[in-house]
Amino acid sequence: MMRMTLDLAKMLLEAAEKKAKEMGLAEDIAIVDDGANLVAFHRMDHARIGSIDIAQNKAWTSVALQMPTSNLTRTAQPGQPSFGINTTNQGRVVILGGGIPLKAGDVIIGGIGVSGGTSEQDIQVAEAAVQAFERWMQRSDLRSISFRIGSNQS
Repeated sequence: MMRMTLDLAKMLLEAAEKKAKEMGLAEDIAIVDDGANLVAFHRMDHARIGSIDIAQNKAWTSVALQMPTSNLTRTAQPGQPSFGINTTNQGRVVILGGGIPLKAGDVIIGGIGVSGGTSEQDIQVAEAAVQAFERWMQRSDLRSISFRIGSNQS
């Protein structure tokens, strides 16, 4: 069974940070597991402290509601079917773009939340991590194979 590990989370943070730097952004980036529990967090130099909680809650929302947070942006507006959803769960539900669940097939194994830029910029940074995750998934079948390198000969 595939699960979010600290090593995987670090790799995703690195991919997101690289994209943020390319875009000239200082972002807060959170990775959560399938239970929406924080696995790893990274605050880039000069990233806003107010974005720490937002990034973590974007990651939480993406797993808890099983969808990108950008899907809520339109549906949570006045007169729309999800209006007021951001007032539930002690205010943890974030309706700004930048939270994306990480899936192995149809199974959510975690999520990423990015905050510090515009919603569109946060989405682009999060998508860089999603792409890195997808590349990792394509190679993950190799991770289940045990290799023995060298020998213990004296």
